[in-house]
Amino acid sequence: MSVNKNVLLVCSPYYKEITDNLILGATEVLVSKSINYKILYVPGALEIAPAIKLTYEKSKENPYFDGFIALGCVIRGETYHFEIVSNMSSRCLCDLSIKYSLPIGNGILTVENKNQALTRSDPKKLNKGAGAAFACLSLIDIKSCNIYDKP
Repeated sequence: MSVNKNVLLVCSPYYKEITDNLILGATEVLVSKSINYKILYVPGALEIAPAIKLTYEKSKENPYFDGFIALGCVIRGETYHFEIVSNMSSRCLCDLSIKYSLPIGNGILTVENKNQALTRSDPKKLNKGAGAAFACLSLIDIKSCNIYDKP
């Protein structure tokens, strides 16, 4: 991965402590790889994909960001809303990535309870923020390499 890459973290702080953990995990990876980053906050998980699309569209002619990291948390409640938010946020991120060839690391946790979210977001435990950052950087590498070059 060459330096001078720019990544946008699009974060939903609905569960602030969890999102802060995810951001910490992701930014530690980015800093260790000398990747520049900015953070954009949106109200909830369903707004992450539209924010990425709007950012991409704004700089389509001369893209500023090489990749995106989606960070947030959806915790199951008593209604069907959990299913909608979990499924739609994931589907929209995949659709964006495929349709526009955007490297997107999905770090939106979908969990049963807050304890699961805290364990998965903790940089000293499962560190899903770092996982999303590594996924994004991997896709940036794939996008920027020429597969027809001989090794």
